[in-house]
Amino acid sequence: MHQLRMSRELQPEGGRASARRRWRRIASVLMILLLPGLLGAWRVVSGESIDRRHVERIRDGKTTKNEILLLFGDPQEIDRAPEGVTYTYKSFKDAPAMPYRPEKREINPQSDQLYVIDPNKQIKKAPLKTEGKILRSTLLIRFKPDGQTVMSHEYKEF
Repeated sequence: MHQLRMSRELQPEGGRASARRRWRRIASVLMILLLPGLLGAWRVVSGESIDRRHVERIRDGKTTKNEILLLFGDPQEIDRAPEGVTYTYKSFKDAPAMPYRPEKREINPQSDQLYVIDPNKQIKKAPLKTEGKILRSTLLIRFKPDGQTVMSHEYKEF
């Protein structure tokens, strides 16, 4: 009797089947745990939010330009000045829906004109459409004149 039970336990197919079930169970649990993180990660990558934990990792005088690029990606704006380079990152959130009023509908100047005249009678490019998005936060990073080390940074949430 004891020998029969031992031979069943040592059979390769019985061991493989239980190992497969165990692996499937572990894979299912991992997928359930990782799925919310993967679904929310697109917001960080697409620029919809600036991760506050990443901002807290910036150390003035120590953090390098490469570390900034790894944490935040390419900046939306780069300002090169004699005192150093400045990177600007912006994140946006959806604006609340406004009631639709067809009688007040106007064409955005960007849609029908390349240039517009401002109140000072100066010709300038038409403003970009900003409907639907509101500025959520900005991150301004100033680099030392060497261009490789962070001199200062400023993070604002609105």
